[in-house]
Amino acid sequence: MIYLDAQNVHFMELNEKVRTCHEDVTIINVLGQRFIGDGLTNKNITIEGTPGNALGAYLNGGSITVFGNAQDAVGDTMNKGRIVIHGNAGDACGYAMRGGKIFVRGNAGYRAGIHMKAYEDNFPVMVIGGKCGSFLGEYQAGGVIIVLGLENCDNSASKEIISNFPCTGMHGGSMFLRSDCRNIRFPSHVTVEKASKEDLASIKNYLIEFSKEFNVNIETLLEDTYTKITPNSKNPYKQMYVQN
Repeated sequence: MIYLDAQNVHFMELNEKVRTCHEDVTIINVLGQRFIGDGLTNKNITIEGTPGNALGAYLNGGSITVFGNAQDAVGDTMNKGRIVIHGNAGDACGYAMRGGKIFVRGNAGYRAGIHMKAYEDNFPVMVIGGKCGSFLGEYQAGGVIIVLGLENCDNSASKEIISNFPCTGMHGGSMFLRSDCRNIRFPSHVTVEKASKEDLASIKNYLIEFSKEFNVNIETLLEDTYTKITPNSKNPYKQMYVQN
């Protein structure tokens, strides 16, 4: 294990040190340095602090674990590997991710999962432990997004764990929300239904992985109602923009 101190280190210098290390890396005193771990394969990075934008962009294997919050565009266009955030994530978390897994213990900002897509054997998974901002799953084309509402939510099944305009332009993949979503407005081009036992079985392994990573009781994650959202149109853009 190699230890790097990022205090007062420019992001380009820090990233060059990370790339040239032949062992796993722990980076301390991180404060806003961008692009950490971008494009890396088969290397494990532990970060103490708050990394800047595009953490793990184009990640192609290995793992990144952050003990703190992360800024925007976590896992931008990642293909493989795992990113684990023990705090909150900024906007556009999982932007255009094509594979791998992102686990966030806290909340995520706007446009989480925008343009998420599956590609061949790659299947992206993003699990958010808290709430998500507006435009969750915008233009989602593949993979699965799970939002658990564990933070700052009441105990009722109708807890509002996402904000406005979810699933806008969604045309692939699926989304699971730990809520009955009775107060959430969805677009007409998606199907919104209570998740069945078979549906929950399909995501149980992801919930187990989340619970182990963050020491959350798995029974807590299985409580309450889950709502499943899937697209019901192959051409959602016509419904959105064309007047019949």
